[in-house]
Amino acid sequence: MDSQISQSAQGSQSPHTFQVDLRGLVDLLSHHLYSSPKVYLRELLQNAVDAITARRAEQPDAPALVRLFVEGGPGGALRVEDSGIGLTETDVHSLLATIGRSSKRAEGLESARSDFLGQFGIGLLACFVVAERIRVVSRSARTPDAPPVEWTAADDGSYTVRTLPHEARPEPGTTVYLVARPGAADWLSEERVLALARDFGSLLPYDVRVGDEAVTDLPAPWDRAHPSPASRRVALGRHCHELFGFTPLDSIDLDVPLAGIRGVAYVLPSAVSPAQRAGHRVHLKGMLLTERAEQLLPDWAFFVRCVLDTDSLRPTASREALYEDEALAGVREALGERIRAWLTGLAAGDPERLAAFLAVHHLGVKSLARHDSEMLRTMLPWLPFETTDGQLSLEEFAQRHPVVHFTRSVEEYRQVAPIASAQGVGVVNGGYTYDSELVEALPSVRPGTVVAELDADTVTAHLDSVDPAVELALSAFLGAARAKLDPLGCDVVLRAFHPLSVPALHLDDRAARHEQARAEAEEQADDLWAGILGSLRGSAPRARLVLNHLNPLIRRISSLDDRELIGTATESLYGQALLMAQRPLRPADSALLNRSFIGLLEWATHSDSPEEGPR
Repeated sequence: MDSQISQSAQGSQSPHTFQVDLRGLVDLLSHHLYSSPKVYLRELLQNAVDAITARRAEQPDAPALVRLFVEGGPGGALRVEDSGIGLTETDVHSLLATIGRSSKRAEGLESARSDFLGQFGIGLLACFVVAERIRVVSRSARTPDAPPVEWTAADDGSYTVRTLPHEARPEPGTTVYLVARPGAADWLSEERVLALARDFGSLLPYDVRVGDEAVTDLPAPWDRAHPSPASRRVALGRHCHELFGFTPLDSIDLDVPLAGIRGVAYVLPSAVSPAQRAGHRVHLKGMLLTERAEQLLPDWAFFVRCVLDTDSLRPTASREALYEDEALAGVREALGERIRAWLTGLAAGDPERLAAFLAVHHLGVKSLARHDSEMLRTMLPWLPFETTDGQLSLEEFAQRHPVVHFTRSVEEYRQVAPIASAQGVGVVNGGYTYDSELVEALPSVRPGTVVAELDADTVTAHLDSVDPAVELALSAFLGAARAKLDPLGCDVVLRAFHPLSVPALHLDDRAARHEQARAEAEEQADDLWAGILGSLRGSAPRARLVLNHLNPLIRRISSLDDRELIGTATESLYGQALLMAQRPLRPADSALLNRSFIGLLEWATHSDSPEEGPR
């Protein structure tokens, strides 16, 4: 019974065909698929070039001409002629009137598909973005005896087809007539058409003209012959300025024969953020595909802008971006290798140009070097780092110091740099982007190099200890100072160090800061969270205020008998040390600075004899 019901149900089914609302489809194209109405001209050029390519595959000596004519009229009109393969009446019904069907995707043409620009069957439909009516007159080169055919379509989805007498189109090819839709006449003006045609089609392999104005400009700028490398560099610099609006520091040839890529990368003359994704201009078989290709290069190569032509990469359906696939990943890696080879070549043969480049874009090279040991080895003598010996390369710094100490933050470096330098301890500021990673990678490319992170204990160990008898004599002073700073999570130690002008040094490390943050959170939490945070209390080292016994001010303060004054002075030294280290101040630190400042003012103006007035 179930089988009979199923068979009965199947027998009652009949196929239906999707109905397409062309107005809705045009709205979808103009507002969602395409970024701008200007793509209509690219589609016209694409169809003309593909038609010529198809004809030349069968007739190698066939003419290769594309002509665009802006025709007068209040509404705006455009005529595009090509000497391509042409269409028969059957082709018109099959291709022009069927959305999504393309002759380039027909069965049996898989091997030849790569010769064409278009594949998606959208074709002339894109022209409805600017046109309310499209008329096509075509004559087939494959079927010379077939009469010319005329296809006229309106943006409401209706079309008519009729054959014409032979004299209406004596030669094979196609002519497309566009009549602008209301408000779109400017897109069909002569100035706009010429500008768009040159932008999209300057590298097309055929003779393309708007009226009498040439559109194509071959060979491509990177393929032109020049009398010397210097003159070529000047010419490419001029091309970059015309294309991108800046004069490059240098140009890098991008030649990847296996991927069918030829082009050039222009080095930006000013620093940019690594997070900024540069847009690159990509031509596909001579036709501009996009000027905003962001995935073309590795992320580290943010210091260049590229323009290139390819015959291997796949476009998306809108033909305004590259399709992310294995081919694009391979090209990205190959182009990265070209830029890497350029850097290596500069290091080997042109150190002045390399230095000029690194002065602007060292961050990009550091980004590359942290993942590429060979690049790190090559750039080691050139990459600049902030150190206690000044701006140096890691190679030069490692030659000067048996141990390469570094800090992981700029704040830590600022705390210890003056003191470490005076003690002969070399320190690299690893707080800048990628720097600590590169310092840690140094032993992998420079065997035998000792690298160590600098912490508070290491700094303190390099400071001279005070004679035990002296420290014992100052125990009351140190006890008062420690009692004052204990609530702030800071210990007080006495050392002798240079420079003498530094009275006190504030030292902490990440573990101490984490413990400080935990303690603050515990104070502000409710009972439950306070208990949880309290259980996390460990034996992490506390921050420390290192007092310089060689400093005259510290000697005077340590000789005071007034315990309250010692506490106020200690708070002032603590606040001044924080400011010198350029550390961000907590609310408690700001309150301490204010309290100690007011306290010292009150002490300085205090008098036992009121009638004497303030002194």
